[in-house]
Amino acid sequence: MTTLHDFTAPTVAGHQQPLSDYAGQVAVVVNTASKCGLTPQYEGLQELYAEYKDQGLVVLGFPCNQFANQEPGTDAEASEFCQLNYGVEFPMFAKVDVNGAGAHPLFVWLRRETAGLLGGAIKWNFTKFLVGGDGQVLERFAPTTGPEKLRPAIEAALSAR
Repeated sequence: MTTLHDFTAPTVAGHQQPLSDYAGQVAVVVNTASKCGLTPQYEGLQELYAEYKDQGLVVLGFPCNQFANQEPGTDAEASEFCQLNYGVEFPMFAKVDVNGAGAHPLFVWLRRETAGLLGGAIKWNFTKFLVGGDGQVLERFAPTTGPEKLRPAIEAALSAR
C-alpha cells in the first residue's frame, strides 16, 4: 500500500527530500502560489503549523505555476516570498506540477486517493490534503476552504496517532 512516506520531493536547494522524514506526523499537503487571490491562506497555514507542530503536525507547501501563471518566479523567490510576507516556517518545496502528464507522483497519488465523483484533478491553488500519521490520506479540502476550517479534522487526526 502506498503512503505519503513512499515519496520524495524536490527541495528549494535542489535535492530530493524523503517524505518518510515526516512518518508519524499528521501532514497538510498543499499546492501554493504567491500571486493568487487565495495567497493570504499562507497566514492561516502558518498559524496551524505554529499551533500544532509540537503535537505532531507538519504543513508541506508545494508551489505550483499551473493555474493562471500565479507562481512565475524561481523556487528561491517563492520560498523567500512566503517567509518575508507570511512568516512561513513550515517546509516549502520546489515548484511542481499537480495535474497533467508532468504531475509530481505525490500529487498523482493524492488525486487518486481522493478522486470522488468529479475525478481527481486539482482545480486551483491551495487545494489541501490531510494525511494521517500512518501516511494515508484522510481528507481533501477545496482551495476556498480556509485553513482554520481544517482545525477539527487536524485535531481528530492528531488524537488518532
